[in-house]
Amino acid sequence: WGMKVIIDWVANHTGWDHEWTEAHPEFYSRNADGSFRPPVENWEDVIQLNYENADMRRAMTDAMRFWVEQCDIDGFRCDMAMLVPLDFWMEARSELDRIRPLFWLGEFDQWGADAPYAFAFDASYTWHWMHVTEEFYKGVRRIPLLDQVLAAYHQKAPYGHMRTFFTTNHDENSWNGTEYEKYGNMAMPLAVFSCLWNGIPLLYSGQELPNKKRLAFFDKDEIEWGTKEPRLHQFFRQLLHLRKAHPALHCGDRSVLTWRIATNYNDRVFSFIRRKGSREVVVALNFSEQPLEVQFTDTRFGGLFTDLFTNAAFSLDEPFTLP
Repeated sequence: WGMKVIIDWVANHTGWDHEWTEAHPEFYSRNADGSFRPPVENWEDVIQLNYENADMRRAMTDAMRFWVEQCDIDGFRCDMAMLVPLDFWMEARSELDRIRPLFWLGEFDQWGADAPYAFAFDASYTWHWMHVTEEFYKGVRRIPLLDQVLAAYHQKAPYGHMRTFFTTNHDENSWNGTEYEKYGNMAMPLAVFSCLWNGIPLLYSGQELPNKKRLAFFDKDEIEWGTKEPRLHQFFRQLLHLRKAHPALHCGDRSVLTWRIATNYNDRVFSFIRRKGSREVVVALNFSEQPLEVQFTDTRFGGLFTDLFTNAAFSLDEPFTLP
């Protein structure tokens, strides 16, 4: 079907019933009394691996190698990557990429102390962006901080590293609320941002419904799909098709320029342009609760564009209503 498959790889810990607990108990970290210990205090359902043990490292890399060689996967999403020593990821990637180049997504945020992990991974998460946009929605932050966060992500990244953007995921939905609890009506424009900014969009199951239910984390709690086509199916389909087809929306392409553009509502409208050669995409997101009569004040572009959702010709030289 032309799809690529990566699998979730949990390298930091195992369950209590893992075969290594009996075959290789030396693979695990211990408490002062010699018993297995959880990675952090409230993760009692799992136990911490010992990365000072060279044999455990070898066994971990060999297990990853199996999935590449025998199952032909295309890469790994590495769970809680920052809890595993960085040098392990560097060694494992160097070895496994010799089989063939893989895609490495690390579950960490390069915003803070975990920034060096970006050198081992192709892409990382943007929890800091997720938190500051929630604070913006709740009136705690202003748009200039959003600009600062995005600029810092770009400046801190090593060459070729990409960021993933999202409004919800399995952790957030269960523990902190659905995207509509966190963002209200701003969830929709933030979904557009996640798909069209210079990065990789992450979608969580049910966003196309939309799902407004917190799903239980440890229990079977099914998404209530219903029988009709999900209401946001076409919304996400159009965004993702545009992202794939339009050269100005390619992620990690150094020939694509991305910059913020000014309007008469810089405190409420988040707008930007992405350009590759003569191809351009302009995005205007209304982060307020009211429709706005918007006028672009940036003179570096203009003329006729095509509206993604209506397919109508659209002049950016004239004011327009932004719902």
